[in-house]
Amino acid sequence: MARNLIGLNPSSEKLTEYLASLAFANPISVSNPTIPEVKSYPDAVYLNYFALGLSLLFSPLAGYNPKSGLRFSELTNDKLVIDSIDIYNIPKPSSSDPRSKGTSSRTAELAFASFPLLPLVLDVGGEVKDKDGNVVARPAQLEITQQTTGKEFVECLGEPDRKGGGAGPSSGSIGIWCEWTKDGIMVEFGGDEAKGPQAWERGKDAAWKVMTLFSAK
Repeated sequence: MARNLIGLNPSSEKLTEYLASLAFANPISVSNPTIPEVKSYPDAVYLNYFALGLSLLFSPLAGYNPKSGLRFSELTNDKLVIDSIDIYNIPKPSSSDPRSKGTSSRTAELAFASFPLLPLVLDVGGEVKDKDGNVVARPAQLEITQQTTGKEFVECLGEPDRKGGGAGPSSGSIGIWCEWTKDGIMVEFGGDEAKGPQAWERGKDAAWKVMTLFSAK
């Protein structure tokens, strides 16, 4: 399970096996899909696996300050642990789709393939309050497919602890996002219905674009 990667270091055998399972699930022409792009900073290291629809954020342990521009072989692996996991759901538009051109943010999104191991099942359970304040039991698990919408996330997880995005014109605003802090889940939603005026009214029908998993708080 993806969430079980939290706390592992870059050279962990469990992480290596997980990445291999992703590559096996989605055979592609990329020669080495399990070799990441590295973005290193003094307070964080990102390993981006574009062909696998996965980005891992590592936090340095006390005393380790990675330099910028490090290669994977230059990282001190035993002093880095996974803090959060980004999972992408980015359908490739056709060349005639206007979304394939334009903003740099869209170009960055298209660098990632969609995560190959869908549906993804998360253990949730517990209780939440509905919009009227009544306590209701949640399903034990949330099954996430490529088409899972904002409405379906809220129906399972309840109202988010934090949310934002969607303001401004459709062409320039960021999509709406929701965070269930106590579950360690943040979701960004895609599509035109998740941006611009009335994004929160229309966003219930938007499918997820990026899901971040982190330690529940």
